Amino acid sequence: MNTLMKTVSLAAALTLSAVPALAETVLKLAHAAPETDLQQTMSIYFKEQVEARSGGSITVNVFPHGQLGNDAQMIDGARSGIVDIAISGLNNFTGLIPEAGAFELPFMFPSRDLAYNVLDGEIGQGVAAKFEPVGLKLLGFPENGYRNITNNRGPVRTPEDLDGLQMRVNNSKALNDMFALLGANPQQLPVAELYTALETGVVDAQDHPIGIVVSFKFNEVQKYLSLTQHAYSALAMVMNNEKLKGLSDAEQKIIMEVAAEAVAKQRELSLAKEEEMIAQLESEGMSVNRDVDAAAFQAAVKPVWEGFIDENGDALVNAIVSASK
Repeated sequence: MNTLMKTVSLAAALTLSAVPALAETVLKLAHAAPETDLQQTMSIYFKEQVEARSGGSITVNVFPHGQLGNDAQMIDGARSGIVDIAISGLNNFTGLIPEAGAFELPFMFPSRDLAYNVLDGEIGQGVAAKFEPVGLKLLGFPENGYRNITNNRGPVRTPEDLDGLQMRVNNSKALNDMFALLGANPQQLPVAELYTALETGVVDAQDHPIGIVVSFKFNEVQKYLSLTQHAYSALAMVMNNEKLKGLSDAEQKIIMEVAAEAVAKQRELSLAKEEEMIAQLESEGMSVNRDVDAAAFQAAVKPVWEGFIDENGDALVNAIVSASK
């Protein structure tokens, strides 16, 4: 009986070994936002559509909330191939592509439509091409949104209202220069550490788009929200270039098409939900003011533009400004 069973088992094993295994690519997609954020919504859409359209030849595993590291670590991981796809603020790529900082200049984009046209058009695609020499393929520019200021001291209506605030900032040189110029004391902190820093008083204030304020629950530790809309912040969705090239032509097409759809849907949701999120913050006790002297802010930050141009030239800035006319 034992001999018979061994013979049957061997035959079964040989039969199974003769059947080729299904080729499957597993992609790791990482971002720093909580699961309640639209970055996660976009990531899940991307996952589901890529898996469906590839017929199961591609699986996408999503890692939100910095599970695979902070922004710098995720970008380094995507360049090395440890992470396959990363979504991060465009500002986090300016160390690799300094001219991309033009998109982060204060009051560069007077409207979302202009931002989309520039990012998706010839200007944005020219910058997108610069990702490839550093090992990345840009899949699209999702929206982070217009940045607004929260703090615990009082409403921000004029540039003078920032004087003396301990201000958390990201690594955008333009925004660091802006807040220093306006009398605040900028401090760079990873977003994962920001809630605790606000709660403990390490910093008094911060700036983020509305969606991030909601998803990270900064309203629990900040009293005032001022709708300054002082800078438009794009995200960048990138993929390890060699990993993408290693896929079949059909699979590459699926990746690029689904990414474009995911970006479009995320932008639509971001715009549609913004007023709803502001109302939510107000209902939860945040004091919101819209009476911001935008003209005074724009005049005050001109030296920031001049500093950027001195370091990086004026070609990209002029191209963006020309596109808005």
